[in-house]
Amino acid sequence: MAKIALVTGASRGIGRAIALRLAQDGFEVIAHYRQNRQQAEAVSPRTVQADLSDPDSIDRLFAGLGRLDVLVNNAGIWKPSPIGSTEAGRMHELVDTNLKGPFWVMNRASGLLNDGACVVNVSSVAAQKAVAGGRSLYGATKAALDALTRNWSLELAPRRIRVNGVAPGYVETDMTQAHLSDPAIRQHAIDRHPLGRLGTAEDIAGVVAWLCSDQARFVTGQTINSSGGFYL
Repeated sequence: MAKIALVTGASRGIGRAIALRLAQDGFEVIAHYRQNRQQAEAVSPRTVQADLSDPDSIDRLFAGLGRLDVLVNNAGIWKPSPIGSTEAGRMHELVDTNLKGPFWVMNRASGLLNDGACVVNVSSVAAQKAVAGGRSLYGATKAALDALTRNWSLELAPRRIRVNGVAPGYVETDMTQAHLSDPAIRQHAIDRHPLGRLGTAEDIAGVVAWLCSDQARFVTGQTINSSGGFYL
């Protein structure tokens, strides 16, 4: 019987790549989406919808789910919050989606996770490194997610549930497309990568797949820098 993996934000970008890679590795994937149902269905025949900034919506997501072997908290937003011009709505949007969302998902998923299950939180190097462009709130939410990773790993260790994170740097997805469309910004980003290129969604999916595999069976409480050397 195939193991079951729930991937949030699986309709596009890194989440899509993770879902496809886990399916390739033999998992039965449940693809979560917020708006893009057709794109989610192109990833997996089994989909669930929820607005992860809304705890009631998360409750409805889990109402029909069974046991889980893998949970990937990937869904998130990447928006600026410059000092002096950020309104309360932007703060709520970032905190509700990037921090409260994974917490409430985990809160509901914990009772469905099989002993020995695996959880992966998609963080960012912005949790540890200042990023230009007024991204302070984004970085703060990801730093908080790293703290959740460490604490959850300790809390769930008696059930042999491993909790880890992956921290990408610049990855070419639709979420970063507008930012990287400026040739000067793009080249500057490339120049800061010792490996000489930006990351791909598939690069990150490979790290997540490893964390979900038996090869990482003795790794927990870690957030793996997967930035191609952008942050060392």
